[in-house]
Amino acid sequence: MTTYISAEESETRSLAGSLAAAVGPGDVIALVGELGSGKTRFAAGLACGLGVEEVVSSPSFVMMREYHSGLVPFIHVDAYRVRSHLEFEDLDVWERARDCVLVIEWADLVAMDLPEDRLDVLISPDDSGGRTIVLEPRGTWRNRSLPDPI
Repeated sequence: MTTYISAEESETRSLAGSLAAAVGPGDVIALVGELGSGKTRFAAGLACGLGVEEVVSSPSFVMMREYHSGLVPFIHVDAYRVRSHLEFEDLDVWERARDCVLVIEWADLVAMDLPEDRLDVLISPDDSGGRTIVLEPRGTWRNRSLPDPI
């Protein structure tokens, strides 16, 4: 587990962008944090680091967005509105993301569906407008190099 302190949005995006060197097809990044904590900014920074050219925005109302302009296809899921295990399964996320980098916001709401091999990213805002970001590798992610703390 590695903890980072991000004083502003650009640092959050930069940290996520530097993580792009450690990800590849089939990887799952599970984002957890309260509303407005910076989950979408983190996802956008990772996508930018992977060369995604489109603007990455929250998929809250469509639940899933796919981006194919980067080095690796990128799928961004928002599980906030998922009401059941079956509804998440109906999105066909695992089949669609097999050869992609998959980022799931509100991953704690679909925890039982997540693979053991993943990177959990826990984001907590602080009183000064910054945030604490904890990267917690699980499974084979424990063998990877993560960015140095800010």
